[in-house]
Amino acid sequence: MFHFGIEHEVAFIDNAGNFADFSRVEFADFNQIVEKLPIYKEDYPELRIGDAGIKEKRWYIEGFERFTDSEKVVECVPKGIEIRTTINPDIHSTIAELSESFRLLKEAAAEYGFSPVLISFNPHYDAFVPNPPLNEYEKKRRQASPEKQTANIPMLTYGPDLNISMVGLTTERVIDIGKKLTYYSPYIIPFSYSSPFYQGSLWEGFSVRTFVRTGRRPAAMVFLEKREELIESFPSLTKIARIRAEVGRIEFKAFDSCGDFSIYSGLLALLKGIVLDESLPGRATVPDAEKHQISAQEAFDNQEILTKATEILQAAEIALGNDSDVNLLAPLKTLLEKRETPAHELLRLYKHTGSIEAALKLTYSS
Repeated sequence: MFHFGIEHEVAFIDNAGNFADFSRVEFADFNQIVEKLPIYKEDYPELRIGDAGIKEKRWYIEGFERFTDSEKVVECVPKGIEIRTTINPDIHSTIAELSESFRLLKEAAAEYGFSPVLISFNPHYDAFVPNPPLNEYEKKRRQASPEKQTANIPMLTYGPDLNISMVGLTTERVIDIGKKLTYYSPYIIPFSYSSPFYQGSLWEGFSVRTFVRTGRRPAAMVFLEKREELIESFPSLTKIARIRAEVGRIEFKAFDSCGDFSIYSGLLALLKGIVLDESLPGRATVPDAEKHQISAQEAFDNQEILTKATEILQAAEIALGNDSDVNLLAPLKTLLEKRETPAHELLRLYKHTGSIEAALKLTYSS
């Protein structure tokens, strides 16, 4: 038996046509949107609230948390709003919940002059510099884990966590699946690419997010119950579960955000097939940064990426067998046949409109 979940980060544009990032938006601007949205008491303790108290709902503000001299958060510099689903028993219900949550978010955001847009890397900034600079406590806190050391990178990126778990897996098996996904990451992530803009113009590829992020940040992460089970690596492959519901969870973190949620359905089915597969031999504890950068720039135009992606998709299809989820792979097959990524559509929109912002306005509605 499988369980699924998605954490989907949403970027926004304001009514004046400006990309609503940390340079323009205050915490209160996004918080008024979140406050408008409902809370579902039955979600807890399945969903983690966190120490800062920001994650009280299925929607919460993603940003860079600031501290004084303790663990108490005194400010959160926003970058966008994240939607997280509850733990679902199948892919269909996961996507249905995500779709409904996105609809509610879009309606609430419109009341305050914001519209969601699909992008996976800030189209104008290539760095996030905390202001004021980090204090001594924050500097010390940043050294606590590989992910905290690179916490400035997520302020520029918008991407999902696709969560999958399978009842009955041993710790060793869960770690092995994490290594397997890490190895095959550069070949499967082009199905999601959606960040072809950089510093206000076109980039020489399809995923700035992947080029900058993966290698310094994890491709996959697995959540374990016991500290002695953790594997030391940079970036991390393993992490202590913070709540009981996280134990055994495998998070795939390297995909770009998808505006067409049917692609998420396909990606979850692909991950499920890879979990079930017993033929793919590759394993890696940390992502191959160079391979991810080649993938980010060339995607399916690169023959090795194309060949490996085809092999992995076929292996997942065979592993799924008669499972009806095999039909969800269809959008991925189409992209592979065309040698396209979702970024290709963004580029077509940009060519048609002549501006990044105008293209982004059409993303979720196109």
